Amino acid sequence: MLVKMLDAGMNVARLNFSHGDHKTHGQSLQNLKAALKERPDKTCAVLLDTKGPEIRTGFLKDHQPIEITAGQSLKITTDYDFLGDNTAIACSYEALPETVKVGSPILIADGSLTCEVTEVHDDYIIVECKNGCKIGERKNMNLPGAIVDLPTLTEKDEDDLVDFGIKQNVDFIAASFVRKASDVENIKDVLGPKGAHIRIISKIENHEGLENYTEILKASDGIMVARGDLGMEIAPEKVFIAQKWMIEKANLAAKPIITATQMLESMIKAPRPTRAEASDVANAVLDGTDAVMLSGECANGDYPINAVEIMARICVEAEHTVDYRQQYQWLKDYTKKPFPIAEAVSSAVCSAVLDQKDIQLIIVLTDSGKLARLVSKYRPEVNILACSINAHAVRQMGVMRGVIGLKIPTFQGTDNVIQFLISEAKSMKLCKSGDKTAIIHGTNEETPDESNIMKILESRE
Repeated sequence: MLVKMLDAGMNVARLNFSHGDHKTHGQSLQNLKAALKERPDKTCAVLLDTKGPEIRTGFLKDHQPIEITAGQSLKITTDYDFLGDNTAIACSYEALPETVKVGSPILIADGSLTCEVTEVHDDYIIVECKNGCKIGERKNMNLPGAIVDLPTLTEKDEDDLVDFGIKQNVDFIAASFVRKASDVENIKDVLGPKGAHIRIISKIENHEGLENYTEILKASDGIMVARGDLGMEIAPEKVFIAQKWMIEKANLAAKPIITATQMLESMIKAPRPTRAEASDVANAVLDGTDAVMLSGECANGDYPINAVEIMARICVEAEHTVDYRQQYQWLKDYTKKPFPIAEAVSSAVCSAVLDQKDIQLIIVLTDSGKLARLVSKYRPEVNILACSINAHAVRQMGVMRGVIGLKIPTFQGTDNVIQFLISEAKSMKLCKSGDKTAIIHGTNEETPDESNIMKILESRE
């Protein structure tokens, strides 16, 4: 299964720590490593998605779902030992009565149940249920517009980062419910020197995270537009605005951004997506997203291979419709001047691709992936072959739009390295004899990310 998903275009494998334990995720990781051994030409990063400070309803009597009717009153208590029924349920958030007020909305079970607070007491609240539904136990709760007093990293999250993330050498942390830049700094502190190589992707999924987005973006290595919880926290008709705004900001900052949640949701049970879902994926690409993510479609869906294949095809088709010259000019015009040298060279190589139509490939020598990120920012129409001696950097470049990572043994002897890479690119069918290839690198072979040289070479037999 994983081999087929790699063949279909999977670049990053997400481990969702809201479910499962270290043993289960460890086995998934071993399965991925086994699949990669069968496909030595493929790379795939590993992303640890933290559980975060979720608010959940409690357990129910006899562990049976309860039936809620529209218009009824429901008591929500902060006593988490309480076993609920259709008149009262428990909540894991002890500060609930201090956080909400009369008139506040509460959404339960992904919005299946909508409530409005009518009374607030010391250790419980009373709500009016706006619709009828059946709900099970331990369902998620959202408090739209409220500032929730919970740590972004729970004790479980810290254990997951230290005892799994660092030990298993993961490439990314997707930090759930990031609300401010200090949350990102806290994660960096927990990772420490041993986890300094791990890139932090901040998930924006609440109102506070949106308000502090500029600072969060600056502190993060990348962003995830987590539309599931975000759609519970802000009005549904405003989610697309938030998505476009976050993508635009991330593009200008040269930070990779992932659009996630319910992209091909119907494919959990159907072999084909709806037309609306296909358009959603395509529009995310046109907005400027670096990557799109599948969740339940692959985790527990009936057609995971179909989902990856179809998503990949939609992305390719959408990229064919992009006006690359217009996109390049917009990014250049709205980027703060003056450019650092590395960005000036990165911008110049993308301009050369637009002006010389026979350039079919950009080759980048990069240690950390920084230079590849800067070239990717300007969205060239051709592939970017980003070459590094750092295995983590090679895998992490999989979330950058248009970038193909390649591990090389050395940067020493730049001219020989370039000739080797052009030959390698031809074997990878990224270019052919007679094509021109643009290459950027630095004068100092020890610090390739400090680029100040651009070359255009013709591939020969």
